[in-house]
Amino acid sequence: MDMVTSNIRHLRKNAGYTQAQLAEKLEIKRSLVGAYEEGRAEPKLSTLVNIAKLFNISLDELITADLSSSTGKSVGSAGATGGKLRVLAITVDEDQKENIELVPHKASAGYLNGYADPEFIEELPRFRLPMLGNSGTFRAFEISGDSMLPIASGTVIVGRYIEDWSSIKDGTPCIIVSQKEGVVFKRVYNKIQEASSLRLHSDNPVYAPYELHVEDILEIWEAKSYISSTFPIADLSLDKLSSIVLDLQKEVQKLKKVD
Repeated sequence: MDMVTSNIRHLRKNAGYTQAQLAEKLEIKRSLVGAYEEGRAEPKLSTLVNIAKLFNISLDELITADLSSSTGKSVGSAGATGGKLRVLAITVDEDQKENIELVPHKASAGYLNGYADPEFIEELPRFRLPMLGNSGTFRAFEISGDSMLPIASGTVIVGRYIEDWSSIKDGTPCIIVSQKEGVVFKRVYNKIQEASSLRLHSDNPVYAPYELHVEDILEIWEAKSYISSTFPIADLSLDKLSSIVLDLQKEVQKLKKVD
């Protein structure tokens, strides 16, 4: 049963569940999950079947395969697009309520590798916003740059996890996580049906739209709120902001020519 012990522990951590959460889903005591993972007890056949169903694997895989070394299978919830299973690691507070994990800009590169790793997610700062209620799973990302003015660089965008990308409505502001572009904040235009891609637009017209294929995308979070230390400037339109940015860019170019 050593293989089963290892696999149960791996599956739980990979899916981001606490022992209490897994026990609740399996309708067993939390202490039993701990005993299974430590090899102090053997699961009943009915429990093994339920575990296999929960993680969408065969009973044979659960008993005989080393799932921790598998490279061809991801465990988690399946999205409606992208042709792959996606793992969503989360943290919970002492009342088993989901936290909002914060991904600072300096941690963005590491997030591309650790987004599905419960241990990496556990190390991120976390908080709660009661006003968001229990309407989904949320994560916060610190953005950089001026492509989404008047949202300033350094603003923290709080996004709700989107599982079904095909449901995204055109113009929805989202945090998109991809290996190709990293973590970006853009407005999304849905081209999944006709081109298996999303078209990403910046609010700042200086930046041209571009396409991102769904196979390159790791996660999408719909922007629901933001936290900023910069207050919007009164009577300053997006056009004016864009004009200011263009003037600054021209000045930079002039300085480079002088050098």
